[in-house]
Amino acid sequence: MDVKQKASLFAVLSALVLASSKFAVGLISGSLAIISSSLDSLLDMFMSGMNFFAIRKAGQPADDSHQYGHGKAEDLAAIAQSVVIVFSGAFIIYKAAESYLHSVTITYSSYDFLVMIVSLALSLAIVLLLRRVGKQTESNALLADAIHYTSDLFSNSGAILAIALTYYTGKTFYDLVFAVITGCIIIVSAIKIAKRGISGIMDSSISERMIREIKDIIQGMPFPAAGFHKLRTRYSGSNKYIDFHMLFCRKLRIDEAHDLANKLEKEISKKVKHVDVVIHNEPCNNNCDLTEATCTIRLGRQV
Repeated sequence: MDVKQKASLFAVLSALVLASSKFAVGLISGSLAIISSSLDSLLDMFMSGMNFFAIRKAGQPADDSHQYGHGKAEDLAAIAQSVVIVFSGAFIIYKAAESYLHSVTITYSSYDFLVMIVSLALSLAIVLLLRRVGKQTESNALLADAIHYTSDLFSNSGAILAIALTYYTGKTFYDLVFAVITGCIIIVSAIKIAKRGISGIMDSSISERMIREIKDIIQGMPFPAAGFHKLRTRYSGSNKYIDFHMLFCRKLRIDEAHDLANKLEKEISKKVKHVDVVIHNEPCNNNCDLTEATCTIRLGRQV
């Protein structure tokens, strides 16, 4: 089990504990803010479980049916998360409105406040872990999960504030308001998650920063490398795919050009994690005396 799977499994187990404790306390008090937060945690568990299996699938090597690997399993999981989360957010808002119209009674106890404080602390720990591992491994699934758990920080804080206000004022209005706010936060987080997943499915290019780093490496190649063009990049889950055409001086033998291309691939792989590089070698067609001093293109001038 790699670090991504361990982080995802930790999120699943933590969400299970949070959902169970909040739901039990919420049923006793009748607080929609707490019940909505427990529903959010239940969804967290479901989504983190989906992520766990998606990450395992994405980590499988390429095969005859999936020659580019299974990286898009993470992107598909992110999109599936967003759809379910939107419906859960809408359901929370609906239940809050229904409870307001029917004047539902809410009775808080010290357990309500305690369970939400524990939930807030544990949610923060989950967010920090998922962000750290997600950035290290560049996993869309873990980063999407981190965004979702970040919404828990707001919903838990809102629930704590709702408990305090309702307890001291005796008005259930605050509980229902924060339940609606929680639902809205959940929907907004779902939109962010969907954008990440769609970017992967649509083969969006990697970040501008990474592209600049790749160009710097290519431009660092000495003569007889003469230039490059048709640089293309795309994401697939945690994996990145890069291909471009490399121009070499015409006097170079094909085996020498091949060795230089292999060296370039290794240099790029050292700088960019989880990358698959394909280089197409081309002879330079510009007229010169075939020396470094007279090279009319020079490395780094994109044609």
